[in-house]
Amino acid sequence: MSWNEPGGDKKDPWSGRGDQNPPDLDEAIRSLQEKLGGFFGGGGQGADGRSSGVPPLKSLGFLVVGAAVLWGLSGFYIVDEGTHGVETRFGKYVGTTQAGLNWHLPAPIERADIVDVKQQRYIEVGYRSGGREQALGSVPKEALMLTKDENIVDVRLAVQYQVKDAKDFIFNIANPAATLKQVTESAQRGVVGSSTMDFVLTEGRSEIVAQIRKEIQDVVDSYKSGIQITSVNLQDAQPPEQVQNAFEDAIKAREDEQRLINEAEAYSNDVVPKARGAAARKLQEAEGYKEQVIARAEGESSRFSKLLAEYAKAPDVTRKRLYIESIESVLAETNTVMVDVKGGNNMLYLPLDKMIQHQPTPQPANVPQGAVGQPYQTGIEPQSQSVGRTSTRGRDTRGR
Repeated sequence: MSWNEPGGDKKDPWSGRGDQNPPDLDEAIRSLQEKLGGFFGGGGQGADGRSSGVPPLKSLGFLVVGAAVLWGLSGFYIVDEGTHGVETRFGKYVGTTQAGLNWHLPAPIERADIVDVKQQRYIEVGYRSGGREQALGSVPKEALMLTKDENIVDVRLAVQYQVKDAKDFIFNIANPAATLKQVTESAQRGVVGSSTMDFVLTEGRSEIVAQIRKEIQDVVDSYKSGIQITSVNLQDAQPPEQVQNAFEDAIKAREDEQRLINEAEAYSNDVVPKARGAAARKLQEAEGYKEQVIARAEGESSRFSKLLAEYAKAPDVTRKRLYIESIESVLAETNTVMVDVKGGNNMLYLPLDKMIQHQPTPQPANVPQGAVGQPYQTGIEPQSQSVGRTSTRGRDTRGR
């Protein structure tokens, strides 16, 4: 039988649902209550058609209370040691919590952001480190800068910082790391631009680092960023790669110059004291000779004065004594031997060479060469050479 014939199937796809009535609203609500009651342990309807177990409204209350408890428990959070919690209510700051178990009104009313205030954070300016075992990669846009004497230097800087105020760190700056990097570049270029190239590359590194750190801290404090700069490290400062070889040659020449200066100063410190000592010794010797000559002249003058007085008393005796003393002083320095053989024979043997060898040689006075008043020295040859010997025999002038 076809579907369009009388008495056929009533499920006509072209005629809709046929003569079925819409569902009753009360029946739908009753069905929902039965399902909720069964879910919370309630029974179905009894034989008389009444429902048994927990009333539907009471079960719905239990559900609401359970959800509220779970929502309240979600407000508990733990703040670890070294971190702070920043609580906000609908985005507005409420307070800062310390380490421990804390509670805030659950979301979406309040929320807590955990900030690590002990972590050492760092930024790199002028280079990027790929790891401890990898070389530093230069970033010319950040590293190259102009000095006061119009030279270009390659400066690479590392800044370490930590959070000192969690509230300021979250609310006052949108991107703290990017802001700090820009502040560092500005301070770095300002300090390097006011210094010479030699000062930056040699003796001024520590002073430049201190200046950069102070300027960075002043700027971030003016922003109320909640950042504390712990250290600024100058990783490297050198001329650009294009002129680095020439700069190294200049450094070597400067080092050679300093080495030669040090060697010259060492030689001067060695020679000058010796020369001063020798000069002082010469001065002392001259002073001693001066005193000696003066004392000798005074002594001779005193002796002459006394001799004059004696000469005035006995001129003949004094004249003879002076003559004898002069002859003795002259003959004492010669090799002449005088022998009086009066009453002796002509065959007398005298070992004159032995006598001359044992004769003491008078020592000249210790007077510098060329000094005034130096005693006359005869031209006597050394004893190793041939010595002229003169033998004089005394004769009786009256008998011969």
